[in-house]
Amino acid sequence: MDSSCPHAAEPIRRNQVVASDVPGMSSLFEIAFDPPPKGSRRSAESVCAQLRAAILDGRLVPGSKLPGERQSAVFFGVSRNTVARAYARLAVEGLVRSRQGSGTYVAPKQRHPPRGRLSTQLTPDPRLNSLWSRPELARALNFWHDSQRTKAPRAAASLDFRPALVDPRLFPFEIFRRVSAKQLRRMELKPPAFKSPQGNQGHFPLRTAIATHIGISRAVVCEPDDVLVTAGAQQAFDILARVLVTPGVTTVAIEDPGYPPMRAAFLAAGAKVVPVPVDAQGLVVDALPIPVHVVCVCPSHQFPIGVSMSAQRRAALLSFARKHGAVIVEDDYDGEFRYDGTPLQALRSTATADDVFYVGTFSKCMLPALRLGFIVAPQWAMPALITAKNCLDWHCPTLTQMAVARFIADGHLARHVRKLRGVYRKRRDLIEEILRSDFSGELSPMQSHYGMHVAAFSTLPKRLERVTARLLELNVHLHSFERYFFGAPTSEGLVFGYGAADLKDIEQGLKALRDVL
Repeated sequence: MDSSCPHAAEPIRRNQVVASDVPGMSSLFEIAFDPPPKGSRRSAESVCAQLRAAILDGRLVPGSKLPGERQSAVFFGVSRNTVARAYARLAVEGLVRSRQGSGTYVAPKQRHPPRGRLSTQLTPDPRLNSLWSRPELARALNFWHDSQRTKAPRAAASLDFRPALVDPRLFPFEIFRRVSAKQLRRMELKPPAFKSPQGNQGHFPLRTAIATHIGISRAVVCEPDDVLVTAGAQQAFDILARVLVTPGVTTVAIEDPGYPPMRAAFLAAGAKVVPVPVDAQGLVVDALPIPVHVVCVCPSHQFPIGVSMSAQRRAALLSFARKHGAVIVEDDYDGEFRYDGTPLQALRSTATADDVFYVGTFSKCMLPALRLGFIVAPQWAMPALITAKNCLDWHCPTLTQMAVARFIADGHLARHVRKLRGVYRKRRDLIEEILRSDFSGELSPMQSHYGMHVAAFSTLPKRLERVTARLLELNVHLHSFERYFFGAPTSEGLVFGYGAADLKDIEQGLKALRDVL
């Protein structure tokens, strides 16, 4: 055994005792302790100190049960009252908890920072790559968590208007369960072989289904060999950043406000990330820096403002990219959901194959838990993308890929998207109607033909992060524009996601907003 281990190899001294010395002692308490000197007036302090040390250094793990007072008294050679005082002191310190009729247990460790968040107070360690210790990286990844800026209630918010959420109640679980069961049976009868790296571009039937699906829904013409399957859109951004960025050299332009995790992926890769403003026509092409190597955009439904990039602006962006040798990363995160207005094709469908990397996801049209996305890429980049993917996780889960491929091929996805369009359209219309009737002069909703959220600009003098903090205390999740900007916000507004909020939720949530304002 490694002699450097501070406890596992520590020899038991002659005057020490272990639990096995006492009949009936818990096997969880197999730790050596020094019994207090007989007659000592500080016996309770000694017992408390030794138990405290064992809890803090991990020898007594959270959730483990301490012996009863009678057994511990025999174990330590002290009175039962002495043990009771020691346990009481540990309870006051928050190290143990008593359960009525059950006993005393080691308390769970306090988590700092709170669960679900990354600390923005990172202390760089010379053993770490400094790129991963940048505070702006943690801030970009924390945008989702309201507790970053507010004291959130312990209970989950009952009315959730955060953008990009979906309503699992609408998903055809029974159909997907049957499809998955059939694919599992296929795997049982013919287990898939362990593939070589070049074979891990993704399950071929899934890549074929993706090419067909986006060809019909988004007018993106591609072959299965142009598709790389990823673990969601975020991994797609990470892979693209790894392949397209030379640390300290590559300049990446990203919409401001924009999607913070996309920004995080390129920051983590060492890119020089430059914010570019957005107006009513989308990304302001004239504001792009020169030189710039990568331009990241959401042309169909800008996140979070919700505008669609105009045809003139799209043409200008494609012309800019060709002129300056830049590539475009197109995030089409919810492009399947078009409700009205003139259909706008994806940039990838109007560009040369060498200009645009198209990123899609199944998190919005199916379920986020599937963790499946994809990149449609030019062939010159595909070998490098596959290599980067294989360095990360070799390939996405085969069974999930097989099930989603069959789900698409059998027409279930197309039917599900049609259903979602009808439901989401009603939700969008209700939000816009209430905002125009009840918040006139305070909130002005942007016209939104696509997607799963509505953005509304504010004319209120107050900072809306304070409003959203108050709403969270009322169990209403609502985001302001502020968290999506690189730095200080240049405009005020609110983002109303309706993917997870039904019509009743929308009425209740907007009533709560009315009351707070």
